[in-house]
Parts: sequence; C-alpha cells; structure tokens
Amino acid sequence: DLGEFVQKLHDASIYVIGSISVFQDPYYAKRHPELAVQSVSGGIWRDHKGLSFIDVGAKPYWDYIVDISNEAYALGFDELNFDYVRYPSDGDMEDVRYVWTGMSASSTNQLLVKSEILESFFSYLGAELEKTGVKTSVDLFGMTTSATNDLGIGQLLEKALPYFDFVSPMVYPSHYPKGWHGFSNPAEYPYEVIKIAMEEGRAREIAFNNSTSTASKLRPWLQDFHLGATYDAEKVRAQIKATYDVGLTSWMLWSASNKYTKEALLND
Repeated sequence: DLGEFVQKLHDASIYVIGSISVFQDPYYAKRHPELAVQSVSGGIWRDHKGLSFIDVGAKPYWDYIVDISNEAYALGFDELNFDYVRYPSDGDMEDVRYVWTGMSASSTNQLLVKSEILESFFSYLGAELEKTGVKTSVDLFGMTTSATNDLGIGQLLEKALPYFDFVSPMVYPSHYPKGWHGFSNPAEYPYEVIKIAMEEGRAREIAFNNSTSTASKLRPWLQDFHLGATYDAEKVRAQIKATYDVGLTSWMLWSASNKYTKEALLND
C-alpha cells in the first residue's frame, strides 16, 4: 500500500519524492493512439527501443498527468518529480508526425514550436498544482545548461525555470560527447564536467532572473553508475564537491540498478 509506505518513510524523517514519467508512456499510447506521436509511414511512431511517446501538444493528456499528480500528492508525497518532459529522440526522426503539435519532421522553426508548446505544458501543470502546495521538480537533459537550442526535444532551461521549485539537469559525465570542452572522455573527469556544466547553468539562471541574490532552483542529477568509466566513491564524491563549489546546495544521485555507493556519502 503506497500510502502506508510513504508514511513509514515519513516516520523515518525521509523526504519522499515521487517520479512521474510524462510523455514517454507506451501504455497510454497503446490505449489512446490518437494522442501519440504518429509515424509518417502510418501508425504510432516508436524509437529504436520500440517505445512510443505521447505528443506534447495533446492537451487532453495534460489533464491525465494533473490527475496522477493530485493522486500522488493525496498519498503523501512531499515532492513530485516530472521526467521525460520532452519530445522524442533516438529514432527515425524523419518519420515523425506531431498531429497535436501541428508539425512534421519537415516543418520549419521547430525550435520555437516545440519549446513554446512544452512551456505551455509547464505553465498549465504549475497552475493546476499550485493550489495543492506540493513541491515540484523537472528533469532536463544535462546539455540544457549550456546549449542555446532545444536539443531537438523542446527543452530550454529558461522555459522551465519559472514553473518548478527545482530544475534538475541530468549532468552525468558519461553522457557528454567525446571532445566536450576538450575532454577526450568526459566520464573520466567528473569534477570538471559537473563544475563547468553547473556554472554555465547557474550563469544562465542569474541572467534570466536578472539577480544574483535569488536562491538557485538548480538541483542536478549526478552519476552513480558505471558508464564510460568506473564510478567509485572518489568519482561520485568529486561530483558532489563540484556541485557545492559552484554554490549550489542540493543534488540527487541516480543509479538505474538502485544500488548506490555508500562510501561516497557522509553519515550526517
């Protein structure tokens, strides 16, 4: 029983975050194919893993996410974290057709269209959940701290900042391309990658707010899994140190296996 489990965590003084996968939802797409990203060649579009996405512009789906969020809040979650808030990637992008967004792969000015529609979803979600008082956060690709385009998925840092309590770029060093800032293998340089990425993000946040005194909303996801390099306690700790050295005060660790490096963490 999820409500009872959340209560047990609260009894142990644990702050409980519930993760909600948004637009990557093969199950909902199967039941409501009319809301899914379509294939130009016919049927529902799928990425290289066979996963389907809901069209970000499908506003009826927005209310479904709001309903899930309200139910999660009623179960006692302290914060709701929204993941996969983006247009799809990692597939035949020449075959995509966004019926609800109103564009195809050949459409012009996709940056403006995708980023603005995604921001409309952020605004709608924020307005609907504001009355609950629940804390909210959003996951973004790590490159959003430095990229000035939408990375082809609609994500721009500045268009997420106003609508969430925390913004969490997934700045895993293993996910940065070879040669990024001169690193032959960014995964081998956890401190440097996190420091550069989050300094760039913080500079953009300050410019957006036109203030250096506003508390930062940035709370990065850090790497605690082996990819590109062996992530031992030293490498995990290096990322945490870089986060603090940038002036940020919070962070989260990610491991798909749900196994974490205890030695990298302080006891209190």
